[in-house]
Amino acid sequence: MSEDIFRQLQEQLDQYSIGFPATESGVELKILKRLFTEEEAEMYLFMSMMLETPDSVAGRLKQDPAQVAERLDEMAEKGLLFRVRKGDEAKYGAAPFVVGIYEFQLKTMDTALARLFDDFFEEAFSEQTSRQVVPMRTIPVNKSIGVSWNVTQYEDAREIIKSKDRLAVADCICRTQQGLLENSCGKPLEVCFLAGSHGAYYVDKGMGRWVEEEEALEILDKCEEAGLVPQPFNAINPGGLCNCCGDCCGMLRALKKHPRPVEIVVTNHYAVVDEDLCVGCEVCLDRCQMDAITMGDDGTALVDLDRCIGCGLCVTTCDVEAMTLEPKSSEDRRDPPAKAQLTLMEMAQKRGKSLIPLAVMKGA
Repeated sequence: MSEDIFRQLQEQLDQYSIGFPATESGVELKILKRLFTEEEAEMYLFMSMMLETPDSVAGRLKQDPAQVAERLDEMAEKGLLFRVRKGDEAKYGAAPFVVGIYEFQLKTMDTALARLFDDFFEEAFSEQTSRQVVPMRTIPVNKSIGVSWNVTQYEDAREIIKSKDRLAVADCICRTQQGLLENSCGKPLEVCFLAGSHGAYYVDKGMGRWVEEEEALEILDKCEEAGLVPQPFNAINPGGLCNCCGDCCGMLRALKKHPRPVEIVVTNHYAVVDEDLCVGCEVCLDRCQMDAITMGDDGTALVDLDRCIGCGLCVTTCDVEAMTLEPKSSEDRRDPPAKAQLTLMEMAQKRGKSLIPLAVMKGA
């Protein structure tokens, strides 16, 4: 039963978001056995991504509501389920592996788990990610945006932050993991923003803290100075905004492995260099997180538009203003869905998957 239940769990997790593929080494099962007990794995198989009360879950499973409530809360505390609390009522839903269970291990990550995650990334995760559009979108760093642009709110990191009633900040799980493996890039840690119920979940579990708008904007400025790429979830009203680097971030690391990252990243901008203004200082080479900039034979910068993800980090440190960020044509724009759930549904459909639990589909 043990091996079978964890294989079923892997198959279920592979339905969601960018998936959770099987590997030849079996490292994905080692991860699941480290995170889940057999009872928790079985419970997860009967959960959906729709939020439910313990009574609802207990009724479907024909189990004691009090015991189900206790187990669901334990799983939420372990970062295996997402939880929303309103007053005395709590609701629970299945979380994808990414973005979800992996990120929720922020306070429990140790070196052994960090190594398992990294082995999984190298063997399967990065390859699977590189075959599909990722759930995050890349938006320009604020200072790279032209003053004459009419930029929509979901393309402006500062406006995203200003639009939230409550905002929490947490350490970056990717840099935390890589730090445990002594591979950290050294860039700032407390850079991930969570809004609404996502922020409440992080604060409730001690993984983040509430911040006022002024401090959040100061953190965002420091992210830009450090050369981090702003990446909200791909939705008009995103529940989170990460600030990522190409050394540690799983998404950007996977993108870097792709021969043409522009095919799978959601971005509406690209960098352009004015060869007449470029003095060949090479600062932009260090700022670019995607290795999209090289130096030409004439000593001026060249932008590989197959690799450029339109973050604008190269623009903000170009003292001679040779680098600029340009919006894509209306035909090439990719506007986000209204809600995050629609993004997950679209990703599942494109992968030939479903958000309906496999146990339900099989009539179990």
